[in-house]
Amino acid sequence: MDRPVISFLTDFGPESAPAICRGVMLGIARDAQIIDISHSVRKYAIRDGAYLLWSAVPWLPVGVHVAVVDPGVGTERRAIGLRVARGDVLIGPDNGVLMPAAAVLGGVVDARTLANRDLMLARTTFTFHGRDIFAPIAARIATGTPFADVGPPIDIATLVALDFPAPSRHDGGLETTVLFIDSFGNIRLAGVPMDLESAIGPLAAGRPLSVDFPAHDGHPGLREDMPWCRTFGERPAGAPLLYENSFGGLAIADNQGNAAARLGIESGRPVRIRPARGIP
Repeated sequence: MDRPVISFLTDFGPESAPAICRGVMLGIARDAQIIDISHSVRKYAIRDGAYLLWSAVPWLPVGVHVAVVDPGVGTERRAIGLRVARGDVLIGPDNGVLMPAAAVLGGVVDARTLANRDLMLARTTFTFHGRDIFAPIAARIATGTPFADVGPPIDIATLVALDFPAPSRHDGGLETTVLFIDSFGNIRLAGVPMDLESAIGPLAAGRPLSVDFPAHDGHPGLREDMPWCRTFGERPAGAPLLYENSFGGLAIADNQGNAAARLGIESGRPVRIRPARGIP
């Protein structure tokens, strides 16, 4: 039998919490392969955690996926398990962090509240459900506990939704949104190259584009011209470019630089992309 796979994502950071949760999992599922997606999600940033989980799970084997970005831990928010069409089980809080990943894996086919005390640690706290509830239940499912045993079913329609904004064509360009800032400072946008092509036409290498960041949340608007590129190396060091990232999405980068820091851009910022006359 193949070793069970458990993936693990949190905003716990570099302290001991992720190792403690892994220890709980391995104490129950000694042969499990635990894949750490990230533990450096911005604190309490549910949308960032959802984005990283959504980006990762299509590349992972069928397994159990645990995501703990949980600012509501200990409150009345539900602890849930989701079985999806591909065959995976997702474990975490009912705050939307699991939903984009569930969708990309074919959609939720069964949702349940994590209520079976026999599957949790003997003592549960109000502030560390990652250790006390999510980790042990994930490990037990990975070792063969039927999903139905975790607790009673819940109406899928009542799950807290989290949808990424969709791009749209407007006034000869593409209106989109910053979904995520990665550790290089690259600015990942909603949409794929086909969305941009449908708005402005073919994306030939070097085509000049104008990128507007309208005023938002107290930040002034700014504009920057840059070309469409296939690789970072097509631009001088420090120069900006618009490109298709390795997940197939639209993104902005500075070659060997930090575009988000230089421009002062954060997640959620609106973006407009239009043709430009040339590149300075």
